[in-house]
Amino acid sequence: MSARRILTIGFELASPDTHYESFRSKTSLLDWDIVLFKPQIIDFYSHSYGGSFQGKPSLSDSASFQLKESCEHWRREINQAFETGKTVIVFLPSLEEVYVDTGERSYSGTGRNQRTTRHVAEYNNYHAIPAALSPVKATGSSMKLLARDTDVLAPYWAEFESVSQYEVILTDPKVPACFVTRTGDKAVGALYRSKSSVGTLLLLPDIDFNSGKFFKEKSGVQIWTPAAKQFAALMVSTVVTLDKALRSTAEVTPEPAWAVEPRFALGTETTLRVQLLDAERKVVEAQKQKEQIFEKLRSAGAYRGLLFEKGKQLENVIIEALRLLGFAAAPFKESDSEFDVVFESDEGRLIGEAEGKDNKAVNIDKLRQLSMNIHEDLQRESVTTPAKPVLFGNGFRLQPLNERADPFTEKCHSAAVTSSTALVFTPDLFWPVQYLVSNSDAEYARACRQTLLVSTGRVVFPSPSVGEKTRDETDVEKTK
Repeated sequence: MSARRILTIGFELASPDTHYESFRSKTSLLDWDIVLFKPQIIDFYSHSYGGSFQGKPSLSDSASFQLKESCEHWRREINQAFETGKTVIVFLPSLEEVYVDTGERSYSGTGRNQRTTRHVAEYNNYHAIPAALSPVKATGSSMKLLARDTDVLAPYWAEFESVSQYEVILTDPKVPACFVTRTGDKAVGALYRSKSSVGTLLLLPDIDFNSGKFFKEKSGVQIWTPAAKQFAALMVSTVVTLDKALRSTAEVTPEPAWAVEPRFALGTETTLRVQLLDAERKVVEAQKQKEQIFEKLRSAGAYRGLLFEKGKQLENVIIEALRLLGFAAAPFKESDSEFDVVFESDEGRLIGEAEGKDNKAVNIDKLRQLSMNIHEDLQRESVTTPAKPVLFGNGFRLQPLNERADPFTEKCHSAAVTSSTALVFTPDLFWPVQYLVSNSDAEYARACRQTLLVSTGRVVFPSPSVGEKTRDETDVEKTK
């Protein structure tokens, strides 16, 4: 086991001496001695693709928030690790440019003709690196190591030059280049040293850590090849040696504890410390406000559980959705009777059962339970007529909506007709909810309630009278 604790982010090595975290992780870098980082953000737009704008991916508001939060996290963590004496090595991948939602909206027109303009801004994966780089896309493999950094970086370059390739040119004039193109001397790597510690931020040309020769399939599972393990062992031993060399050549001696005693303080330090405390207070307040807004955002998005949840969480979000439609809805438990939800309005009274299935359709078992619940309910003295049975099903819940098969089995459909049961595919309920969250439309809510009461078999909710445009606020996008 390596004596140095090594963390990789954004890529994995076939070595027991390293620990891997994804780009979405919120781990702290302070627990590690050496950090190997590769900022790639394709995961944010390959699964949450919100269309395109000016030829680049345009992320949804949710994906925009997640991407910016991740980049800000790593930017902050890398800077903190750097200033506290860690070695952070960044492999510079291709520039991934997207448009993110700024959170700003502007409006034109009135009533049903109102149009919402969603404001977006350019963003890229290099926002995760705490340095002014001004990267420009360029690809090549002809590079050289500058003479002033030869003593430290030559051993690394001797091992990995043949598999290194630059994907960007760093055009900011203040970049402390250590690797440049052989022609034109354009910066493709950089070496930053902390002025207050032995910390180092080393930016290196990219390496393909997912080479096909590193993987093979065994019993349907991908495993590391001997080549991958050999490469990883070489990378680990080389970066440990590199870390030692960087620390030994650091120009700064870490300040000893006794040197920070008040009697050694300089005049300007007192003022700056006060300013720093004030800045830290503002950061704490901003973080607190961010957490409050995030909690509101989480609550506001809870209805999306209709698309993918199961169990108690699905039951809870169904109840909230029914309340939004104008029902008085709540779970019921009395004596030996327990129903997922009882809901009623002026139009009538209904009893519902909810079921979510990971990779198959909702079957007749839950329908049988619902039928028993209706009879148990009718035996109560306060109930004079049978409630309308409703089965809320979320079949194939882990699959995208457009890839799901029928969420209810054929037996479930036929039994629903016999028992006059309404079958609600919970993602079908999501669309009326999405509309009503943004529009106060009592008539539409009443139409949805009436539909539930009169439907037998799969429920088809009415469309909002305002039309589909109310669902999409991205008619026009523009950059700030």
